[in-house]
Amino acid sequence: MEELRKLEQVQETLSFMQSRGVVVSSSDNNDDSNRFLANLILLLVVNFLPALALPSACFCCFPFILKENLTDFHALKVQPSGKLDMAEKCSLILEYVPKLSASFLEEALPRLSQEGTQVNCFRSGIVNENDCGEALVGLDGMQRANSTLEDFCRSYFMFHGMDANHPQAIFKYLPVLSFTESYIYQLDSLNEKIVNMPTDGVTVSERGFEEKAYEKQVSKLIDILKSDPFRPLVSLLERHGLLTERIVEEFRCGEEYWALERKLCCALMTKKEISVEDVMRAIHLKSFDYRVLNLILYQLRGEEVNNLHMEFLSISEFLVEISDDLFDYEDDVLENNFNILRMFVRIYGPATAPTMIAKYITESEEKYNRLLKSLDPQLSSNYQRRCEEATKEGGKITGHPLGTWSIPPLIVDEESYRYNLLNMK
Repeated sequence: MEELRKLEQVQETLSFMQSRGVVVSSSDNNDDSNRFLANLILLLVVNFLPALALPSACFCCFPFILKENLTDFHALKVQPSGKLDMAEKCSLILEYVPKLSASFLEEALPRLSQEGTQVNCFRSGIVNENDCGEALVGLDGMQRANSTLEDFCRSYFMFHGMDANHPQAIFKYLPVLSFTESYIYQLDSLNEKIVNMPTDGVTVSERGFEEKAYEKQVSKLIDILKSDPFRPLVSLLERHGLLTERIVEEFRCGEEYWALERKLCCALMTKKEISVEDVMRAIHLKSFDYRVLNLILYQLRGEEVNNLHMEFLSISEFLVEISDDLFDYEDDVLENNFNILRMFVRIYGPATAPTMIAKYITESEEKYNRLLKSLDPQLSSNYQRRCEEATKEGGKITGHPLGTWSIPPLIVDEESYRYNLLNMK
């Protein structure tokens, strides 16, 4: 996770450098030079706050920063940076450090410490310390996980005979559930960033990215998501006696979903063919985090998994995902996120897409109603009441069987739609 956070931070720094015109464009090793400067800026940002306490903080603070952090700076100079040699690195430092004013670093500080990542955690990344392999979560991941955790408690606790209105029931299991969902959200956030970066020749012009500058970073980030990203979390759950093969399988489903999301969203941007099998597989996988939380809750309570409940909730999750996609359709087009309606418009065309969506909804609702009748009458009543509450609350948590299905106006030319929205004055 340390390497993952470091790569995210370098990516954000490169974007910030580009927006401020601090980029190398006159050498044969532009990418290597820019990445070296990005790491240098990160080093300065990490250690810039002490310098701000000095009178008239500016470039004259640089010797102070070097003196106080000589080990970090030496490590940055000697670590490999593509084809750059020591002389080229020194030349870059002499040429560009004078351009890094106090105001530049002050502006960089909040930007490079956002997304729930503390700037100081990247000092170890700069000096290439080994990652201890511990599962870590940040504040941003915890904040993003909050709404899912609330919905999980209110919608799933009843399947364990628990009352979500009793604080004791929630706080007894909250640490593990919150940590797990926050960890998943961090990886999901990374995947979203990759989707909106240039890959396979794709440039999301609305984001202002330039493909060449980020191609290697994108490749590294994708490699991280392909190389067992759940391993630290799996190890943690295993140490606490909570891991099961079924939970591991759901983590695999999460990795598969993210890969499909990247593939399908890239295909939309490049106008490549999209498989309906891939789309349906993706939307069935999408709620893997709810299934992980539910399986962990079974473990925490020492209960056997109720397969009838799991099957019923799986159908419910599928319908909720469709409902969310219809509700978020315009935003998902703008952000290039996975959305079943977007995919169906591409596959079937605007005239047929709503009919195909309705077909899948009808089939799933029939199965949902059949399984609902198999539940304990009190549980069935409680869950339907929860659906009514969620429908009234609106937003992303929608009560699919009780709400009114509504297909939003279709966007046939997504590129023009994004361009017009992002260039409105």
